[in-house]
Amino acid sequence: MHKYKYEVIIYWSSEDETFIAEVPELPGCAADGATHTEVLSNLETIIDEWIETAHELGRPIPEAKGQLMFA
Repeated sequence: MHKYKYEVIIYWSSEDETFIAEVPELPGCAADGATHTEVLSNLETIIDEWIETAHELGRPIPEAKGQLMFA
């Protein structure tokens, strides 16, 4: 995933039996996939859609900070 510089958190969901990737800077922006590669590919599509929707609704697009402020 080279198109965006947003922080991505990836974790395994035992309940869903899949990897989940979330972008904390884009509320509600998440994807799933069977592998790390798949989940990141899916996430890039979801980020595109998140940004497109925000543009259409006139909402601001957060700038990528690229790092955790706290953990």
